[in-house]
Amino acid sequence: MRTDRVLLAAAAAAMAFALTGCGDGGGEAGRIPTAGGTTAGQASGSGKDEVAAYVEGRRAYVKCLRENGIDAPDPDANGQVDLGDGVALKKNPTFLTASEKCASLSPPVPEEIERRLAPKLTPEQIKTQFAFADCMQKNGAPDFPDPSPDGNVYGDVQWDSTTAAAKQAARTCAPIIGRPVDQGPGKG
Repeated sequence: MRTDRVLLAAAAAAMAFALTGCGDGGGEAGRIPTAGGTTAGQASGSGKDEVAAYVEGRRAYVKCLRENGIDAPDPDANGQVDLGDGVALKKNPTFLTASEKCASLSPPVPEEIERRLAPKLTPEQIKTQFAFADCMQKNGAPDFPDPSPDGNVYGDVQWDSTTAAAKQAARTCAPIIGRPVDQGPGKG
């Protein structure tokens, strides 16, 4: 549900989770730079292998988009593809058709990439994220995720925001993260 994502993103980063990463996409042909200064394939470790597989999957996704009429740039070192104006893309029938055809080629974002792209939160922001999660859990959403020590939430985290108690918790706790409480329709 969209509300899940909005609230989870707010709790994780106090802003919408940025899907477009920064990077030069450089490196030797066939090599993927990693945060450790090595390239995928040189270093061992499932996290690096997972990142390399993700970037390769994103390359296949971009290739498919191109084959279906979309001029998409190569993914960067984090697998991010800057497709430009998302609003315009959602109205572009060629893009909609291509993205539907190619969706199965775009792998889920690995936790390592989420960590790399997550905003660096201040100690005050981290404290706020923990306070928000605690409030949610104590006010009707016991399955609301705890943030990691850096204040962000990583991985495929799911919680049930559809219950009346979870919705009430979201209204109760929204001021903690600076979200106005939904007042509903006015009278008049």
